[in-house]
Amino acid sequence: MKTGIIIIFHNNEKEIDTSFFIEQIKQTKNLELCLVNNDSKDNTYKLLKEITEACNNVSVVNIKKFKPDNSAVRSGARFMFNKFDLNHLGYVTTNLLNIRYHGLNGLIKAINENEEFILDYNQNSVKKHKMKQTLFQSLFSVIGYLKNLKIENKFINLQYQRGH
Repeated sequence: MKTGIIIIFHNNEKEIDTSFFIEQIKQTKNLELCLVNNDSKDNTYKLLKEITEACNNVSVVNIKKFKPDNSAVRSGARFMFNKFDLNHLGYVTTNLLNIRYHGLNGLIKAINENEEFILDYNQNSVKKHKMKQTLFQSLFSVIGYLKNLKIENKFINLQYQRGH
């Protein structure tokens, strides 16, 4: 079962390491990525196109007039919904990342390394909501999931160290 992840970019040319992105993305098995360029004035769109050309599980949506993050996410979600049959769709907006400490490379690496955990966490979350959600209600924050996984892993490691 594939999971879709939408990543919103706006003027991130300096933070995008195309070769690192391509290397990490090619290691993912069950992810379909949608890179949304939200009216960047630099070469962000060109770099995203390079990544798309090198990876068969990556698409680019180019928004020509700047939109708020939630509208840009919806644009990516509509594209993913129409192009792929995905049950799980997450999103990340790069302006919410702490570029200095983690950066885009850290995000891509974390998504790659935690691909299965993100899917499992989302499936468990969906099971808790017994009602069927609409497309936009079912979108999940990848950053939120990664933060929760980090907290849970620390707790599990702490319990393990204490012998519980």
